[in-house]
Amino acid sequence: MHGASREALAAARERLDTLTDSTSVDVTRLAADLASVTALLDREVSLRRVLTDPAQTGEAKADLVGRLLGTQVGGEAADLVAGTVRSRWSRSRDLVDSLEELADTADLTAAQRAGTLDDVEDELFRFGRIVASDPGLRAALTDRSATAAAKSELLGTLLDSRAKAETTRLVTRLVTRPRGRSLEAGLESLSKLAAERRDRMVAIVTSAVPLSDQQKQRLGASLAKLYGRAMHLNLDVDPGVLGGIRVQVGDEIINGSIADRIDEASRRMAG
Repeated sequence: MHGASREALAAARERLDTLTDSTSVDVTRLAADLASVTALLDREVSLRRVLTDPAQTGEAKADLVGRLLGTQVGGEAADLVAGTVRSRWSRSRDLVDSLEELADTADLTAAQRAGTLDDVEDELFRFGRIVASDPGLRAALTDRSATAAAKSELLGTLLDSRAKAETTRLVTRLVTRPRGRSLEAGLESLSKLAAERRDRMVAIVTSAVPLSDQQKQRLGASLAKLYGRAMHLNLDVDPGVLGGIRVQVGDEIINGSIADRIDEASRRMAG
């Protein structure tokens, strides 16, 4: 996002944080309500254009939201959406993207309150790895001809009793309402959003064998010192890594494996 939309999203995030600081707010319902508004505006192109029309005053757009949503969602969600449409948006699509992020953040806040945010982060990562290793499963989850109900049923079979409720809701929304995103990109966005709830970055760590708790602690501390932020480690095991580790933080790769050192040495010899 750029310009006005970036500022509007930052303001919306602040409003959500202020709202969810109150333990009296049902964040699970708030997430569901925001998700339903996202789906509505994703379908109704003309409506979202009206709600982001710079020629309309913020109050007029907020009043419209009140009339449309007043009896359809909870008061917290209606007020939050009304506050959001008062802002200026560079593109109408940015409003929908932002509401979707707020819905996901509300579900992650529910996990944080329950003390299971770490579990949700890990489950999102593991689910991504399962999908990546099973082309048939990925095809079933991304099949455009399959109904949302069929995909939800499949996810229920995969995740129910094996994952936290927040993980199931997040993944189900992503799969049934991809909104043009690939499954991989959507899972990566959710993982980053989960890490941001604790102001942490995500490091994908690949090693030949599982790391010990002491090794994980040392690595986490080293990366936190390097990047100046707390770091959440997503751990993956790949026997192809002959030794050491491979760490990816965003687009940056810290390469410390023996296999990669051998490849580098071979390239130098060939050159």
